[in-house]
Amino acid sequence: MNTGDQNYVKWFRNAAPYINAHRGKTVVLMFGGEAVSHPNFANIIHDISLLRSLGVKLVVVHGARPQIENSIKQRGIKRNIENNVRVTDAETLVAVKDATGSLRLHIEALLSTGLANSPMHGSQIRVSTGNFVIAKPMGVREGIDYKYTGSVRRIDSDGINMQLDYGSIVLLSPIGYSPTGEVFNLALEDVATQTAIALKADKLIALTDDEGLIDQSGKLIRSCSVRTVKTLLDEKDCHVRQLLLRSIIQCGENGVERCHCVSYQSDTALLQELFTRDGAGTLIAKDHKEELSTATIDDVAGILELIQPLEEEGVLVKRSRELLEVEIDRFTVLKKEDVIIACVALYPYAEANTGEIACVVIHPDYRKGNRGERLMAAVEENAKKQGFDSVFVLTTVSGHWFLEQGFTEQPIEKLPEGKKQMYNFQRKSKIYVKNLR
Repeated sequence: MNTGDQNYVKWFRNAAPYINAHRGKTVVLMFGGEAVSHPNFANIIHDISLLRSLGVKLVVVHGARPQIENSIKQRGIKRNIENNVRVTDAETLVAVKDATGSLRLHIEALLSTGLANSPMHGSQIRVSTGNFVIAKPMGVREGIDYKYTGSVRRIDSDGINMQLDYGSIVLLSPIGYSPTGEVFNLALEDVATQTAIALKADKLIALTDDEGLIDQSGKLIRSCSVRTVKTLLDEKDCHVRQLLLRSIIQCGENGVERCHCVSYQSDTALLQELFTRDGAGTLIAKDHKEELSTATIDDVAGILELIQPLEEEGVLVKRSRELLEVEIDRFTVLKKEDVIIACVALYPYAEANTGEIACVVIHPDYRKGNRGERLMAAVEENAKKQGFDSVFVLTTVSGHWFLEQGFTEQPIEKLPEGKKQMYNFQRKSKIYVKNLR
């Protein structure tokens, strides 16, 4: 087997846990008309097909802003934008329906491709469209009648779920229908957001022209909370970016656990984001009432109280208050209503480009849920920021849990020299290592 094949097999094995984690999950995937026009869109279609074949329940929501603009221009219709919102009169609505309908048919055709020697050969994907989006008019606002421009009134979640259970991909356009038989021009972001919330989707994925969310310094944000997204809102931003950020915030505040932003210009970003450890874009997790933060000197008493029972049992090595005060900046704590319910520490071994994870403690009343996983994600992110290639942990009782988190048991020789010299042979702690790159 050549090196390329070996790397592929290794990647495939590493991707298996992520494939299993996404199987049966409901994902809303949104992209604008710009993505459809991009040369990479064929690869996105192939990836959508692959996601469906891996058991992901997919709702695809497309936009059509550039196509609508072109349709209006071709018809010689005067463009009417008020407060960054298109006023859709009867003549404009014809252009909207034409552009949106043509684009929907184009996407359906691409999803139906099954030519031999193509990535979608044998996929046999069913695409379901329909009147799943019930709309209402925006009405008159500040003296402006927006006519056939509307907003989502309700999503037919039962109808969509029925199609998803049949194994179909549900394709939604930025068009809605009223009970009176009228058609309304809707915003892509409104349709995607309300669909994700109504379906209680596990994820919302937004394909954008950037790598993901960009901070004020121009750098890609790898992961953040909904709270952080709120700080990115800027009135100077373009209207589309504002809509995207508000969509993420609304989803996160209404039960959608994860949102992702990845580039539609990359032919690997979507799969890389979902099936690799580091991803390719931005992962946004919904805010929890319990807050993770770097410990401060004010947290010393709370940490001591948390770890004392395990020290008395001999599970943890005892730490004095004085030592803890010196090392406090090594700790990350999880607080609920200002009470510390969990903690973890990271000790650097820069000479070996690694770090030791220590003092992983969760209060007995809070050991259900994913708090341990949240702690590990935070400490691993911290280790990556410090440039470490790996982390390790010594434990006498929690080996199986660390194996579940992706660690592997290693001999004492794998410890950095500084830690090896301090190893306590009487405790006989087992060593577990996790590579971060």
